[in-house]
Amino acid sequence: MSKPSNISIANARIAFPNFSAKPEKYNQHPMRNFLLILEDEGLVETLIADGWNVKHFRPREGEDLGTAYLQVKVNFNNKPPIIWLITGDRKTRVHEDMIEAFDYMEFENIDLIIEPYQYDVNGKTGISAYLKTMYATKVVDAFESKYADIGDDDCPF
Repeated sequence: MSKPSNISIANARIAFPNFSAKPEKYNQHPMRNFLLILEDEGLVETLIADGWNVKHFRPREGEDLGTAYLQVKVNFNNKPPIIWLITGDRKTRVHEDMIEAFDYMEFENIDLIIEPYQYDVNGKTGISAYLKTMYATKVVDAFESKYADIGDDDCPF
C-alpha cells in the first residue's frame, strides 16, 4: 500500500474541539483532537477507500447515513503542527502552551492540512489523521477591532 497524500481543506468546519486534552466522555485517555466535518462526498469515498478512519454521526430522521467526520489528532511531541491564529490583520504563531484557548474561540474560517499516519496495531490497520498545518481566523468583536492598534502588555496593573 502506498502512503496516502496529505489532505488540504480550505474553509474547514470542525466540531468538538479538545485542544486542551481534557478527559471527556469519549476521550478517556486525554489527547488533543477535534472532529473535521467532511462535506465533500467524493473526498469521503476516497478517504474510506484509502483506509482513513472516517466515521459518521448518527443519521437524522430521513437520512440514510449521518454526516461524515474524521477525528484529527493534534500532537506536539515528535513533529509539532504549524498553527497560526489570524486576528484582524495580525498573524500569531500558536505553540503548545497557548493552544488550549482554541477550545473557546469562535472562528470565521479555518484552512488546514491533515497528515496521514498508517498504523498496524495488533492486526488492525488503518490511517490516523494528524494536524500538520492550520490557519484559524478568529471572529473579531467590535471592541477587539477598536483596540487592535494598542500594544499588548502582560502587566497585571
